[in-house]
Amino acid sequence: MSTNRVPISISTATTGPGSGNRPSTTPVGDPGHKIRILIADDHLLFRDGVRKLLSAVPDFNVVAEAGHGDEVLEMTARHQPDVVLLDLSMPGQDGLITLQRLRSAHPDVRVILLTSSEERDEMLQAVRFGTAGIVQKSTPTELLIKSIRKVHAGEMWLDRSTTAEVVRQFASKNEMPKRMSGRERDSNSLSTREREIVALVAQGYKNKEMAEKMFISEQTVKNHLHNIFDKLGVSDRLELALYAIHNNLHLGT
Repeated sequence: MSTNRVPISISTATTGPGSGNRPSTTPVGDPGHKIRILIADDHLLFRDGVRKLLSAVPDFNVVAEAGHGDEVLEMTARHQPDVVLLDLSMPGQDGLITLQRLRSAHPDVRVILLTSSEERDEMLQAVRFGTAGIVQKSTPTELLIKSIRKVHAGEMWLDRSTTAEVVRQFASKNEMPKRMSGRERDSNSLSTREREIVALVAQGYKNKEMAEKMFISEQTVKNHLHNIFDKLGVSDRLELALYAIHNNLHLGT
């Protein structure tokens, strides 16, 4: 099925001092490694379809399935997946509660929420609780596959409208992620070009779009972002966007 959503991946890999991100327990980029996946959804037909699709991907290994919240925790403990695809609406305990318990018990496991909901408050809560991605059930197969790979590599996967809403909500509540508290952050250390990039990140631009807009290579954008993360003590683009808004950097120079 097609969708009008434009998903973006937000790097959350450790790139600066004080990062709260823990390294993956499995080697990223190892051609011999398969990403271990747990599918959690109470609809057997949907679950079976997703399993068949993902099992056909060479670097994926569907290690378990679950049909309700308690079973998700049990199967995660037993099979140690790298990525859990978690239905937001399952019988038993609420999907957000399952997410909280899963992140608490297995902090290294990356969780992607599968949902057909458009409820923004629910998605904001999911980001607060530590989801690594949110994927609509109407998403094309190739984007689901890409989201799993990106999340496993340490990135965050949200569509553009969700990212904008998350940033807006955090900013309106004067809220910053807990792992940012107490860090030294001085925007005066940023160069003019770095400030331009910070503003574009806050406006939702992807690396490729920034490169085209600024007439530089995508690798140069990545290099600038690495330096920005290091200077500001942030560890991902969401934190950077929130920092930009709190410090009036989102409108550019």
